[in-house]
Amino acid sequence: MRDDIDRLLELRKKIKQKKPEFLRYLWWKKPKFENDPKWRRPKGIDNKVRRKLKGYPPMVSVGYGGPAEVRNYHPSGLLPVVVSTIDELSRLDPSKNIIYISSTTGLRKKIEIYKEAVAKGFKVANPPLEAR
Repeated sequence: MRDDIDRLLELRKKIKQKKPEFLRYLWWKKPKFENDPKWRRPKGIDNKVRRKLKGYPPMVSVGYGGPAEVRNYHPSGLLPVVVSTIDELSRLDPSKNIIYISSTTGLRKKIEIYKEAVAKGFKVANPPLEAR
């Protein structure tokens, strides 16, 4: 099971390296798109990107996605979980989960959660600056 996940994570990494950067069509030409070039699906009847013509940027499609079995996994191979209280740590497994401390939690409680998580053997993806 663990070997499969590691193999699929490596495959996802290779796919991601080859994947082009998907930016909105004509972002280089229209000033209103320069500050916000993120992908928007072209819907025009004559749009060259939508028609997938040669010489135009590639369009987002299913083939660029990673393996479904490791979707939403952290690159470390663990499932990310957002935690906002210390009690939530008791329901999780350190060998399967990586912890993200909620951004809405106050600094004092973030430090408490971080110390408790490290004591229980969890990896914390976003430790508070004061606790490092």
